Amino acid sequence: MKVGFLGFGEVASTLSVGLIKNGAEVYTSAEGRSTRTRSNILKTGVQTYPTYKALAENSDIIISSVIPSKAIEVAEMVGKYSGGIYVDINNVSPETVVKTLDKIKNGKTVDAAIIGSVIKKGIDVKVIASGSYANDFADLNNYGMNIKVVGSVNGQASGIKLLRSSYTKGVSALLFESIYQAYKMGIDMEVLEYISETECPDFMETAKSRIISAVFHAQRRSEEMDEVVEMFSEKQDPVMAKGTKEFFKILDENIKKPEKRPDDYKAIFEQLMKIQK
Repeated sequence: MKVGFLGFGEVASTLSVGLIKNGAEVYTSAEGRSTRTRSNILKTGVQTYPTYKALAENSDIIISSVIPSKAIEVAEMVGKYSGGIYVDINNVSPETVVKTLDKIKNGKTVDAAIIGSVIKKGIDVKVIASGSYANDFADLNNYGMNIKVVGSVNGQASGIKLLRSSYTKGVSALLFESIYQAYKMGIDMEVLEYISETECPDFMETAKSRIISAVFHAQRRSEEMDEVVEMFSEKQDPVMAKGTKEFFKILDENIKKPEKRPDDYKAIFEQLMKIQK
């Protein structure tokens, strides 16, 4: 099985290591890539083709893992050369996925989405997939991946991802606001304890991590909520989604991320209080 990656960031490099370990042949192209990316490719043991055209022509499955704004452009670049199955695993809206996969001339396409942290779980991270070739993409489960087919139509997997994202980010925004208010009142630990009684046993630790992560990933979350707002706006006025997007945008613009991730969310709140004085 020859698996090709378009883009070679965190997702591609992590999945590549696992696929190689489980017997797959993994390829990418260093065409136009930075010295840093070339070095990363060498470290992972991934083989290379001189051009993206050659990569697309020779891969049984080619996975697009690029920044969301480049998804359509990259598909258009290799669309007429893709000989195998083209998988879009980028974090984009269902509408963008459909536009992207329409660029693939042979029609062998899959809409895929990562559910969870690829850094924490590696090759075992859950991937959901939809589209007429989703079952063929799921053959990579034989090479260590954890793919679940959720539908036969492109846009279904990315829709699940975005809807899940809308919920989790909305909850994180409300949690941050609530516990920040509690902190200013001197009752943050008590509030967390009482919420834990109606949530799960490990809620307190999860909540603390979510508050810190909200700051460290504020820009990316704001951008992801742009996609959510776009999707919702087709059929309704996404009041909560807009609010969540604005929350993370404000957080990104007003709080300076510490060089090292703090162990305690209170360091984040202290900084915010100084700004608001």
